[in-house]
Amino acid sequence: MKSSVLLIFLCLVAFSLSGCGQEITHDQPLTPDGIRAAQAVLGLDLTRSERDLLQEELADQREALYALRLLDLPNSVPPALVLQPWPAGWKPPVEGAAPIWSPVKNGVRPGKMNDLAFASIGELAHLLSTRQVTSVELTHLFLERLKMYGPELECVISLSEANALRAAESADEEIAAGRYRGPLHGIPYGVKDLLAVRQTRTTWGAEPFRDQVIDDTATVVERLNEAGAVLVAKLTLGALAWGDVWFDGKTRNPWNLEEGSSGSSAGPASAVAAGLIPFALGSETWGSIVSPSTRCGVTGLRPTYGRVSRAGAMALSWSMDKLGPITRSAEDCAMVLDVIQGPDGLDPSVVEASFPYRPRIDLNGLRIGFLVADQDPERAREQELYEAALEALRGLGAELVMLAPLDFDAMPLSLILSVEAAAAFEQLTLGGRDDELVRQSRYAWPNVFRAAHFIPAVAYVQANRARWRLIELMGLRMKSVDLYVGPPFAGQDLLITNLTGHPSITLPIGMVDDDSPHSITFTGGLFDEATLLSVARVWQEETRHHLLHPSRYIGN
Repeated sequence: MKSSVLLIFLCLVAFSLSGCGQEITHDQPLTPDGIRAAQAVLGLDLTRSERDLLQEELADQREALYALRLLDLPNSVPPALVLQPWPAGWKPPVEGAAPIWSPVKNGVRPGKMNDLAFASIGELAHLLSTRQVTSVELTHLFLERLKMYGPELECVISLSEANALRAAESADEEIAAGRYRGPLHGIPYGVKDLLAVRQTRTTWGAEPFRDQVIDDTATVVERLNEAGAVLVAKLTLGALAWGDVWFDGKTRNPWNLEEGSSGSSAGPASAVAAGLIPFALGSETWGSIVSPSTRCGVTGLRPTYGRVSRAGAMALSWSMDKLGPITRSAEDCAMVLDVIQGPDGLDPSVVEASFPYRPRIDLNGLRIGFLVADQDPERAREQELYEAALEALRGLGAELVMLAPLDFDAMPLSLILSVEAAAAFEQLTLGGRDDELVRQSRYAWPNVFRAAHFIPAVAYVQANRARWRLIELMGLRMKSVDLYVGPPFAGQDLLITNLTGHPSITLPIGMVDDDSPHSITFTGGLFDEATLLSVARVWQEETRHHLLHPSRYIGN
């Protein structure tokens, strides 16, 4: 009974259900009848004497509620509580060699610049470092492609043309002078528009923030800029990181323009798939990298929770948000992760951890778990692609071990996301500006935010206690295998791994039909992106599915 949220919202629900028809005011009296109506919503069984006893306590709690609402708590202010997503007694590895990248084969400038639209980061880096191509040329190429195809894909919120060309010129000067910063030096990229960039709009894809300018630059953007990468565009996201519908449209799947790109990293996945940029940064809380990567047939990495700083990123769920790259290949993801990872002194969740990536790994002796795919006859082609992907792993020498689903129902724990998101955007709800969001339905943020205000604080704490049990179960699973694979949406695995903070990479495995790519997800141990990405790269080099691109955007 002492939960402040429970008590506060008992009184708020009471007024909404008691038929008083009046706006709740600071001095409006609380009544036992109102509390009785509210207890039905919260599933409580209170006697009349207990309701009578609650009245004064609820009045005090309401005073606290109004006081909290007067505080200036912008989205950038995190809670004092920080998630540690690893079992007791375990620590992230900190010792490890620096990553090594693959040598580039046939690294010769093509006859037409547009032939580089789908080149990998490694290929572009070779051309830049050997001065066969300039950063200015690449920047012009991708800016023109963004201008040409961005409107039909509805994947661009703003271009950074002048700044990008200045950065490209600087990169060319440094490379010519022998000051080469590494494989991202001079390479254009885009970011999901929930990452702040100083003197640039950061819209979060939502109408109430269409003209928002944040006087800050996200850590990941600063690190990419320091590595010499060239920011060319801020890309769309579903409003406040849900789906592919944003304030000015619906981002399209380059394989099928009648279809949305999925989300919420809608613009990054669409733009990379169409060859509008070599790579982009997205974010994931519950599928926002995995889902659009599957829909658009690209490679998306969700790093371990605590690997990459979220400073300067829109907060949706402080204990579940992660930032990661969307690229053409597993090694491209590794190159970006190497730059953006590590503590910055601003995001308290981030810890130091090694990243000893190697482009080659012997799969002989590796135990790779696999989840059983959905046996729905209407998804027979997806099952066929999945079985072929598993067979490729066997052919590379891996020992495949079938994994049973965890004996745990994770769905009730999704209220953690609802509560944290509602807190992050409380002022949007209280101020009535949630009505400005394009999507207004049961399964859209405005309704979820409002509903979350009726979740007791006790339930939020209990969900996080249950989450600890889930973290322990995942720890046991990962002791039995080196990593595991499965369909992107197998059972509750997507929710489970987002709650436990495990890294995953989503890779294309072929086409269901001419305009529908499909994917597989590899999930690794906490902070073991090196093994995860090495295995993914070897598998990709064997299967070559990542080299398929939508024909509409090739050769133009």
